[in-house]
Amino acid sequence: MALFVRGGHFLKCRSDITRAVTALQPYCSSVASGRQRVNGVDVYYERTGSGNHAVLLLPGALGSTRTDFKPQLKSLNKECFTVVAWDPPGYGQSRPPERKFTPDFFERDAKDAVDLMKALGFGKFSLLGWSDGGMTALIAAAKNPELMRKIVVWGANAYVTQQDLQIYEGVRDVSGWSARMRQPMEEVYGAETFARTWEAWVDCFAEFGKRPEGSVCIEVLPLISCPTLIIHGEKDPVVPSFHAHFLLKNIKGSRLHLMPEGKHNLHLRYADEFNKLVEDFLKE
Repeated sequence: MALFVRGGHFLKCRSDITRAVTALQPYCSSVASGRQRVNGVDVYYERTGSGNHAVLLLPGALGSTRTDFKPQLKSLNKECFTVVAWDPPGYGQSRPPERKFTPDFFERDAKDAVDLMKALGFGKFSLLGWSDGGMTALIAAAKNPELMRKIVVWGANAYVTQQDLQIYEGVRDVSGWSARMRQPMEEVYGAETFARTWEAWVDCFAEFGKRPEGSVCIEVLPLISCPTLIIHGEKDPVVPSFHAHFLLKNIKGSRLHLMPEGKHNLHLRYADEFNKLVEDFLKE
């Protein structure tokens, strides 16, 4: 949940990939944008760097490259990494289609994310997933072990509790959010579409809560075999710390890094510290 409380070698892209490469915002003139047809959807992505370690950034709920990852696109080492950020189908600039929160939407996102990277010519790659994107990364890593180099997840949870659902229900009505919190999403979606889509997200997680153990992706955690770094902000008001410790316990060989002052958007608030932590892990 992205609330605004808020591996292998690089291969030449196939010639049939259509890339509308343009210079982007001043935050990083070396970032290029493109669209790639993936499973029937024209998926929008941004890409920077020329390193032989490919990395995909996966945004949180309703998130996009525009709202979620500017500090990472700007500052992650461009000689070591080729960094790709995407708007999952139904989010950001990967619309149409309108977002549908079906019970399998995380599995669908995981398949689309992997298929995007394969279409862009990457044989193996790492995943960096925030919040909902973290859950997508966990599923993608479990189902595609042969493609994974490493994964980093933060603000993610493999199941939902009644405590979690109360938090989500408390922010269902976006009219109660501050203007600062609403603005980034309303700029992307428009006020009406944002409010409607957010309510659909809350409804979907209420349905997850009816599953055994409230599972979102508990069952796939033992299947993850790549090195995994879990980052958690100890002041995260959205995802309680027991979720991070659950991931640590259930993902073999994983490690947990706690950020004492970190909140849910720690990669934005403490971008320099976060980026160094991630780079050091990916370079090991």
